[in-house]
Amino acid sequence: MRNPVMMPTPVLFSSLVLSVLIFSSCGSGDQSPVKTDSTATSHKSDSAKPLIQEPVSIADAATILARKQVPILCYHQLRDWKPTDSKSARDYIVPPAAFKQQMKALADSGYTTILPDELYSYLAAGTPLPPKPVMLTFDDTDLDQYSVAWPEMKQYNFRGVFFIMTVSIGRPRYMSKEQIKELSDAGNTIGSHTWDHHNVKKYSGEDWVTQVEKPSRQLEQITGKPVKYFAYPFGLWNPPAIPELKKRGIKAAFQLAEKRDEQDPLYTIRRIIITGTMSGEAMLAKMRNSF
Repeated sequence: MRNPVMMPTPVLFSSLVLSVLIFSSCGSGDQSPVKTDSTATSHKSDSAKPLIQEPVSIADAATILARKQVPILCYHQLRDWKPTDSKSARDYIVPPAAFKQQMKALADSGYTTILPDELYSYLAAGTPLPPKPVMLTFDDTDLDQYSVAWPEMKQYNFRGVFFIMTVSIGRPRYMSKEQIKELSDAGNTIGSHTWDHHNVKKYSGEDWVTQVEKPSRQLEQITGKPVKYFAYPFGLWNPPAIPELKKRGIKAAFQLAEKRDEQDPLYTIRRIIITGTMSGEAMLAKMRNSF
């Protein structure tokens, strides 16, 4: 039986959220080869974006698992390392120079960024994707995702997914409502990353309202668009979480590199963390080996 989560008091939590760096761990996952299609429209031309329609019917789990996985990259902080950063912390901090090299490597190799609606349509209905699709995702609302990552992405007409931890909105070193709205208006997807990054495995009762339902409604008010996608804090999930996400209108959820659920693969989509020690070529090799 799961123990109920004690929610932090506002005072304790305010100090906590300003000082804690959210880290996650990743590992090797399952491999499932299939095809994409070179006839699909890519994000390299904003004026030619495909109209994504809701699939009439969703493929069964076995069919979804059999489709070739799309490389999905996960970023956290984008800043230069400090002497006080531990070795493990540096795995989640990508210096701007390294990020620029990684984005250039994607562009030079012919990758096209896709968004969750396109991924969902591909997985659920087999809708074709560009020949070299990739998804860029950013967790935790850090300001440098807006100030460092977004300008670099725009150079290559890349778009991404920003998973927002709503308690941090407007705080020092985090994005404001206006910046989140700007990212959304520019064609990026805004997804939910809970209220304050509590482990989903420990949720019970009203935690689902506090951590999923209310943050989604807040983000919808900011962007004027529905929130349909969710990233698990720490990449951790469990089977009881999936029906709770479905109840709250979440169409798909993203973990890290663990094996996908055999019954609900759309709610356990895999990602890999990209580190600041990876050159562009090392990142491409990691993508090939992981997906």
